[in-house]
Amino acid sequence: MRLLTHNMLSSNIKGVTNGFPLKIQVEKVVEKQVEINHDFLRNIFPKIDWKAFSDASRIMGYDEMPEEPPEPSVLELNVEFLGKFHHALLELHLEEGALLCPETGRKFPVNKGIPNMLLLEDKV
Repeated sequence: MRLLTHNMLSSNIKGVTNGFPLKIQVEKVVEKQVEINHDFLRNIFPKIDWKAFSDASRIMGYDEMPEEPPEPSVLELNVEFLGKFHHALLELHLEEGALLCPETGRKFPVNKGIPNMLLLEDKV
């Protein structure tokens, strides 16, 4: 599971009002190289919840993301930052572990990079 995916997921348990961001429990992280696309990075940047993203990247063992989001103009000028952003967003994969609902603590397992967000019928 990429951090891009993590940034878009939230807990869907009935009655949960604070289901984002899901906390990450890491068992195994892998890096998978992906060709960089600067236009994609510039377009997705405003849609990223930066605090959730930077915290998740640190949990996954990557400390290169600043705690505060850079100004959008940095994306035009700083190729080094774009490379780091690309690496954290698209090349780090949670291969094994879990996502935890911040409100209930329910665990959603991640196996072979796929988060299982299915719930029993009484929890939907």
